[in-house]
Amino acid sequence: MFGKRGMAVALGSLLLVGSTVVWAPAGQAGTGEGEGRGVTCTGSGESRYAPPLTLVPQPTHVHGDITYTCTVAPGHTVPATGSSDSDLPEAVCVAVSGGSGVETVRYADGRRSLIVYDNATTVRTAGVLLLEQSGHVVEGRGKGHPVRRTVAGPPRELPTDCLTSGLRGWSNGVQLEIQP
Repeated sequence: MFGKRGMAVALGSLLLVGSTVVWAPAGQAGTGEGEGRGVTCTGSGESRYAPPLTLVPQPTHVHGDITYTCTVAPGHTVPATGSSDSDLPEAVCVAVSGGSGVETVRYADGRRSLIVYDNATTVRTAGVLLLEQSGHVVEGRGKGHPVRRTVAGPPRELPTDCLTSGLRGWSNGVQLEIQP
């Protein structure tokens, strides 16, 4: 009925919806600065791997561009954009671990958050890539607060591309939480 790609998209969507319900309880979102509240952002993005992911472990750089909608106070959302860069020490098509990275989130209200990620784990399940990152905000909205980010979605290429040219990138759903 859906096909393999449709099932992968459905699975990724379910993961993001589930994480949203768990991570963003009603009334818990805020500015993250001085109020003890967090910020929750959901959106979608495009990621690119350099070099492409193959079955041979290799250091890889990942760049992502993300469009978010962020809850910054109870009942108050603002659009935002994110730009992220991560360096992964040993990346392959089926799994990635470790790595570090940074993300700059620019909110439509003129504020920003500079986030440093110090841990990343990626797995591929049923054709869906699932990335989980953790770190903290070092500047701007939410400074000093811990961060969790989940990225899920199907790769742009077929899984068989791991055997030939490699996976060059993926379109994904993104859940970002600056915790209270």
